Amino acid sequence: MDINQIIQPTIILMSMGIILGVLLGIADKFLKVKQDERLEKLISMLPGYNCGACGHPGCSGLANAIFEGSGKLKDCKPLKAEKREEIINYLSNAPGPDGTTIKVS
Repeated sequence: MDINQIIQPTIILMSMGIILGVLLGIADKFLKVKQDERLEKLISMLPGYNCGACGHPGCSGLANAIFEGSGKLKDCKPLKAEKREEIINYLSNAPGPDGTTIKVS
């Protein structure tokens, strides 16, 4: 067996791997999806029990539903009244990347 039959395909595959890796790195920079920072803040403000009493799969599910407009903050049973008011004030006064605020009930 000739050594060139092993080295040449190996070099070709390594070159393709390097080129594709660089292209994926560049694509990651340009195609990154920016997440609304208010969502992470809302998740951290919720109790974090992940009990499902609101009808959603945990606190992050409720937060996503609130952002989509289908969830209500009052559905969270363990959330205390003062924390509920804090969340309502935050979402009413914090504009998102598109400049809109979220109306919470």
